[in-house]
Amino acid sequence: MPSLSATIITLNEAENIQECISSLTCADEVLVVDSGSTDGTPDLARASGARVIERDWPGYPEQKDFAASQATHDWILSIDADERVTPELAAEVRSALAEAADRVGFRIPRLTNHMGRWLRTTDWYPDHQLRLYDRRQASWASTPQRLVHESVTARGRVGELTQDLLHLPYRNLEDHYVTLQRYSTLAATQMARNGRRIGAFALMFHPPAAFLRNYLLKLGFLDGLAGLTVSAMNAHYVAAKFSKLWMIQGERRR
Repeated sequence: MPSLSATIITLNEAENIQECISSLTCADEVLVVDSGSTDGTPDLARASGARVIERDWPGYPEQKDFAASQATHDWILSIDADERVTPELAAEVRSALAEAADRVGFRIPRLTNHMGRWLRTTDWYPDHQLRLYDRRQASWASTPQRLVHESVTARGRVGELTQDLLHLPYRNLEDHYVTLQRYSTLAATQMARNGRRIGAFALMFHPPAAFLRNYLLKLGFLDGLAGLTVSAMNAHYVAAKFSKLWMIQGERRR
């Protein structure tokens, strides 16, 4: 069975890093690449048994590929500090590696907690992520550079796991809102770079459509206030990124 390196890129993750590392029972090695934390993240990671490399920030795909390149083993489990590997997922990862002869990677469903509730509705679930992969056959930066929502591109067959990767992304609603503002700016910039344009009709149509998709079609209403909040926030994100794209278009015309 192939050995496994777990990689984590960090910046000021003192609240999360130790619990994240302790969940990685399936890994033969844990490698943390830190980009200048000021809250003691590297020391906490070392105290938890991880190997730590400190390096300036080049961008998400580049940092994740660098982490994979510095790992001891070819099979990589790339996770974020706000994610947790359950014992059930750890066991499934080991089983997948034992039978991975014809696979170069595996997608993992991600289950997100919001307002104290694990959401199996809205666009947030199952949110499959290609995080377990053979670095010889897959990478983060093999596609045109993305400023947000980076992903692994695999050159071969990819399987799917069934156990969830737990995700705890936001401390509170304010944290959620601030993060959406940052990501919507990056998304708008990325769309503009890719030549995407937006008209008034699309700007009016997409946000309510996003809310209805999340709340009704994706059954957000079953998750009570948390489902309503996520549906509204997702619609707000769509409105923000398209509004910012509209502003970029206007600036270019001027």
